[in-house]
Amino acid sequence: MLCGLLGRTLTHSYSPAIHEALGGGYNYELFEVEPDNLPAFLERDNIHGLNVTIPYKRAVLPYCAELSPTAATIGSVNTLLRRPGGTLYGDNTDAMGFLAMLHRSGIVVEGKKVLVLGSGGSGRTVCHVLQRQYAGEIVTISRSGSNRYDNLDRHADAHVIVNTTPVGMFPMTGETPIDLDRFPRLEGVLDLIYNPARTRLLLDAEARGIPHIGGLPMLVGQAAGAATLFSGLEIPREREQAALHELRHRMENLILIGMPGSGKTTVGRLAAKRLGRPFLDADLALEAAAGNTIPEIFRAEGETGFRRRETLVLKTLGKQSGLVIATGGGAVTQLENYPHLHQNGLIICLERDLTDLPREGRPLSQAASLGTMYAKRRPLYRHFADRTVANIGDPKAVADKVLEVFYETLSH
Repeated sequence: MLCGLLGRTLTHSYSPAIHEALGGGYNYELFEVEPDNLPAFLERDNIHGLNVTIPYKRAVLPYCAELSPTAATIGSVNTLLRRPGGTLYGDNTDAMGFLAMLHRSGIVVEGKKVLVLGSGGSGRTVCHVLQRQYAGEIVTISRSGSNRYDNLDRHADAHVIVNTTPVGMFPMTGETPIDLDRFPRLEGVLDLIYNPARTRLLLDAEARGIPHIGGLPMLVGQAAGAATLFSGLEIPREREQAALHELRHRMENLILIGMPGSGKTTVGRLAAKRLGRPFLDADLALEAAAGNTIPEIFRAEGETGFRRRETLVLKTLGKQSGLVIATGGGAVTQLENYPHLHQNGLIICLERDLTDLPREGRPLSQAASLGTMYAKRRPLYRHFADRTVANIGDPKAVADKVLEVFYETLSH
């Protein structure tokens, strides 16, 4: 039984991995189709079911002999099923996915004022679910119409914000559609974007202590709904959760921070080998980009020039997914590096006794007391780190502990 994802550009899609993890018992492929070829493609009778993504969620409507009540209400289809007679049935499991995301977040919308950023298909889907969850006032914000981004002050009393726009999506990470400081009563932020795992909007919510969640649970939840339709079998909740955890483990970067000489490179290489993923040393990447060694950069540009170069490297590395990254010991001294690293990464601080830290080839370690340096950096390491692991004993055992912490943290 052949199923798949229909779209125009499907580079780096996670759908095949999700459907494999869900175990619906069908083969799943990616189908990139140009608009002119859409009618002929939809006539293929060897394809049992399709997920549908941009730009075809509304374009497939005329080809459906029947729509589910949800798809008919929203006016958008993200799942097609070829029935025994050959006709197409259209459904919208995005609604199921957003409901799963909402439940996982713990954010309460009943009776609350909710701002939905974006008036496209995803925005309509979100509004549909919010209505059925008894949200209070639901306001769609768009670039035109009565409720726009330039008159948001009239909605400063909003309790929940849902972003359905692509602002902040890879590769344009670091952008945000709104300033959260304009909403003093805010109780929750949801962003349908799943790459990066933490958009600037979500990082801003995190910094303010506001409950928040990214779009990965929605991606998996809608796939589980589609898998049920394709296979005719209910996908167990436990299998859906396992698929979500597996995808998080695959996407999330493992990032190591810590004092110079704390073992980040050694432990990072071992962890990357165990995970079967690339390892990147930020200092080596910096040297390669500069064409000079770090001591040479320090002599020519000082610490200010070095830190500027370091931030540019971390900004590039942090956008990527599925890496193990060892940072320089002083990366935490520039607070702007935190969102670059955390947007797609779980940050683990390696701690090692100061007497065991080497100084050779490390300009700042040679120029200052390690005790003084550590006293200044310790609160910064704690600010950056999601978890801390002591680097004591065999490096392989330390790498195992790092991976244990990595999986444990991402499974919550």
